[in-house]
Amino acid sequence: MLSKSQARGFFVLGTAACAIAFIGLTIDTFRQLPERTRAAEITPEVAQGKALWESSNCMGCHTLFGEGAYYAPELTRVYERRGEYFIRAMLVDPAAMYPGERRMQRYDFTTEEQDALIAFLRWAGTVDLNGFPATPSLMPMATAGGMAAGNRPQLFNTMCVACHTLGGQGGQVGPALDGVGSRRDAAYLRQWLEDPLGVKPDARMPKLPLTDAQIDEMVAFLSQQKD
Repeated sequence: MLSKSQARGFFVLGTAACAIAFIGLTIDTFRQLPERTRAAEITPEVAQGKALWESSNCMGCHTLFGEGAYYAPELTRVYERRGEYFIRAMLVDPAAMYPGERRMQRYDFTTEEQDALIAFLRWAGTVDLNGFPATPSLMPMATAGGMAAGNRPQLFNTMCVACHTLGGQGGQVGPALDGVGSRRDAAYLRQWLEDPLGVKPDARMPKLPLTDAQIDEMVAFLSQQKD
């Protein structure tokens, strides 16, 4: 059994050791923060996106870095899962992307504000969170280059696979696109991509905000999908 002086000494030394360890760990944490948070990549555009994220109360429905609500999808690595095209389409008109299924408010962001939010979400996905969240299960994932695995356009791999399958990969909302080039000619595919509801009034596919170049790329790619 310790005497009073021994107990006092044990307490003092233990407290001092714990305090030193705490201070050391705190210093080490602050030393690692710039690299882990990719501080050098926090541009004015990223900062603007963060401000929009907060002022629009996105965390009222979404989760980012493990904080927020769970009403809507977790977005820490959404840029990796979906890519720029899909995110922009959701920001332009959420209801059109999933008619009758999505309840996200339409904020009518300007193009500059959309760019800022996309930049913020791109940066968020690069922050080192020690493996959190887990690697997205949606495959194939967005890639940094213009073309993804299997010579598929990045647009297809980040937006179209949300609803369609090709080669057994993708969503189940729309029909599989295997062999679509044998069933539909290029003119039909172009008309469909430009205005699905104009071709089929009860179509579930929304009119996507695609550029002429993106439509050309998708028509060429889909026309190659032969049985």
